[in-house]
Amino acid sequence: MDVAPIIVWLQSEFRLLDNPALRAAELRGAPVLPLYIWSPAEEGEWPLGQASRWWLHHSLTAFGESLRDAGSRLVIREGSALEELHRLIKQTGAKSVFWNRRYEPAIIKRDGQLKSALTGDGLEAQSFNSALLHEPWTVQNQAGRPFQVFTPFWKTCLAKADPPAPQPAPEFLPPPKDWPASLAVGDLNLLPKIDWAAGMRETWQPGEAGARARLQQFVTAAFTDYAAERNRPDHPGTSRLSPHLHFGELSPRQVWHAFRDLGIPDAKRTPESSSDRSQSLGAVESPPRHGAWRNSQFLAELGWREFAHHLLFHFPHSTRKPLRSKFEGFPWREDAAWLRAWQKGLTGYPFVDAGLRELWATGWMHNRARMVVGSFLVKDLLIDWRAGARWFWDTLVDADLANNTLGWQWVSGCGADAAPYFRVFNPAGQGEKFDPDGDYVRRWVPELSDLPARWIHRPFDAPSEVLAAAQVELGHTYPEPLVSHAIARDVALEAYANLS
Repeated sequence: MDVAPIIVWLQSEFRLLDNPALRAAELRGAPVLPLYIWSPAEEGEWPLGQASRWWLHHSLTAFGESLRDAGSRLVIREGSALEELHRLIKQTGAKSVFWNRRYEPAIIKRDGQLKSALTGDGLEAQSFNSALLHEPWTVQNQAGRPFQVFTPFWKTCLAKADPPAPQPAPEFLPPPKDWPASLAVGDLNLLPKIDWAAGMRETWQPGEAGARARLQQFVTAAFTDYAAERNRPDHPGTSRLSPHLHFGELSPRQVWHAFRDLGIPDAKRTPESSSDRSQSLGAVESPPRHGAWRNSQFLAELGWREFAHHLLFHFPHSTRKPLRSKFEGFPWREDAAWLRAWQKGLTGYPFVDAGLRELWATGWMHNRARMVVGSFLVKDLLIDWRAGARWFWDTLVDADLANNTLGWQWVSGCGADAAPYFRVFNPAGQGEKFDPDGDYVRRWVPELSDLPARWIHRPFDAPSEVLAAAQVELGHTYPEPLVSHAIARDVALEAYANLS
């Protein structure tokens, strides 16, 4: 007698290790049918950006190879998730569908409707937590409401039991009697028609193997200097785990336990708060919070990721509206030329331009640069934070809706746990502090590479003979600043102060 297969619908958790939906199906002992459905129309107003599509292509390819090693394969379909699931159920006789939960507003709505439809048809439909340490509805303040400040949120998380240990990867997944038809990854046309991804190929290894290798490298090497190095874009001091976490090639439980297994005694201490709040702008790392947390401080970065998803779940409108309603009337400036110059890394401020060019080349930007780049757009240029969020969404390989929303609202001063409105990063001063030798700028803004460190972050102040010796001609080989930071800061502060 044939046993009905279990469909494991994989949305963004492309790994074998610690995959709850896959593990639950494996433990049933029935045939397992892994499925991916490409349905961008169901992502709402935030379908995958171009950099994320590139990553997805390679992540799906790597995951398919891992499944083959476990005696299985990945079935790929395109279209409406419910229609494709019904079609596959009819073709295979499956009576159960398992999947791991996502938390974007459009996906929550879609998956709720899908679960009701499947159960209404007499099918088993189960979803699991794969992406978070603690699901958003399980963390509340004493009044039973969602948190809007990180420190008490994370204290509450730390008071809970440790997240469960990662679940083992299956050595063998029983295949169905007959494999249904499947698209190839290439049929989804995720890769760009004009190949602009050379820098991303050189920088990243999408897939579970690349994720685990990067985690191991971080915990054994750069991790030891994390607190000191995390703000230096000229040094390799950050984890760069964010795209692997976003695409589910690595689970937060794996990261948590990798650090806990090192035996750090203060791994559940709450970091001291600081005025430099998190605004990860899509990355795992947040701004520094000084204190004695030392190496275990990195675990709190998972906390900021949790906080971002907590906010998105409870305040789904925040992807398009500020959490602080008074900011809805802020007098943003519409200037397409300035926005384009910012996007291209041609603002005339080298540290800002280096960050934006790193983003375009690699699909990633160092977190310190993200803060300065974001501040420059919204406070020096007074361009709406949503324009920045859209650009990051299209160009980041770690474009995560929760983190991206939290980050841009933070830097604008209009969101939860936001920076005070009077916090305006000085783009030259930030470069001098966190790229003191100018190595980061020299790498990404090579036309300034011959400038001495004293002037590389402020060529607009350099003596003419210094510029001539470095073959820098402002306005020709490198742009003049779009604005004077000192004047722009005053204009921004006045606009913020005038909010009712």
